[in-house]
Formats: sequence, structure tokens, C-alpha cells
Amino acid sequence: QDLPANQIQAEDNKTIYLTFDDGPSAHTQRLLDVLAKYNIPATFFVTALQPDYIYMIQKEAQAGHVVAEHSYTHDYSNVYSSTDAFWNDFNAMNNIIYQQTGTYANLFRFPGGSSNTVSRNYTSGIMTALVRQAALKGYTYFDWNVSSGDAGGASTADEVFENVTTQVQNVSANNRPSVVLQHDSKGFSVDAVERIIIWGLQNGYHFSSLTSGSYTAHHGIAN
Repeated sequence: QDLPANQIQAEDNKTIYLTFDDGPSAHTQRLLDVLAKYNIPATFFVTALQPDYIYMIQKEAQAGHVVAEHSYTHDYSNVYSSTDAFWNDFNAMNNIIYQQTGTYANLFRFPGGSSNTVSRNYTSGIMTALVRQAALKGYTYFDWNVSSGDAGGASTADEVFENVTTQVQNVSANNRPSVVLQHDSKGFSVDAVERIIIWGLQNGYHFSSLTSGSYTAHHGIAN
């Protein structure tokens, strides 16, 4: 098979941003190997959930991927207990990112996404406040408009592949770039990535990593 090489080009409706939450984990090295095989840049929204794999953050950065902040604890009852608690957790993770990469992240994704309603259980209006504070601090947050379903619903690589490719086609038809949500903490989701890349390249898509100027795929704030 003569697969077209990935073209780094301006963002358009054929752009796919592969993003991975909740790692690094035991599956991250395998993912990095697949991305390297096809020269695909990705974005990692990292946590400290698996301390044994923190060193992988450095490997992600060295491989040319974007390291972005997700959460230190990913514990909703903690991060959404107050705005101070959120930023304390954020800064704890960003300090790890700095230790691993030499720079702080200015891109992040909220635990649960900006539209989450679980935060209502802890603090009314906190997402509205955090979105405003993030802008003042110079941080850019990203949601997603393509969900792999790997955090619920999907439990196989086939399902992840179907979810991602079907939704990418719909998003592209609506003239938007695709911001794909996957979790590199889930082995079956990582198993689907090579097929997603091949499908994308065969169908005229190009892959990029996120920057502060990229399409943010923001959801509506529900708290």
C-alpha cells in the first residue's frame, strides 16, 4: 500500500487533531511507536494518575508531540471543590510537566470537559468562573468534537475506529477540523490508532498537534 505521507498544513476541515487524555500509562510507549511510524504529531493531556509512567511525558515531548495539562488527581470532588483547589491541582501537574519537558503547558483540558455537570455536585457556577480565570491567566482550554467513546460505551478497538471515523466525516462535512478524544490509559483505544491514521491518510486528511490558535471545539458551559 502506498500511503500518502502526513502533510503539516494550515488548519481546515480535513485537519485531525488526535488528543489523548489521562496518561501516561503502560500503553503510551506503544502509542508513541505508532505515531512515529507514520510521522503523526499528537497532543497529550497528561495526568499523574500512574506515577510509574510519568517519565513518558519527557518522551512525548522529545518525540515532538504537544504536552498539555489535564489534571494531577483527576478527582472531581477535589478539583471542583473550589477554584483555588482547581488551580492548585493544575499547578501541581504543570510543575511535573515543567520538570519533564523544561516548559510549562499553556494548553489544557478540564477533567470531564468544560460542559461537565459533575462539578455542580461540589460548587455551583465553578466552570463559568474557571473559564474566565483561565483566559485571564493566558491558558487555552480544549474540549472535543469527535468522541471515541473509550471512556464509556466503546470497549473494543473496532468500536473506537467506527466512532472516530464516522464522526470525523460528519465534522468535516460541517466544515470543521476534528478534535478527537481518546485515552491512552485504555489499551483497546490505543489499538485503534494505527487504523485511524491509515484511514485518515487514505481519505485526504492531515494530522496536526494543537496550538493556542487551533480550533478549540468548545462545548457549552453547563455550570
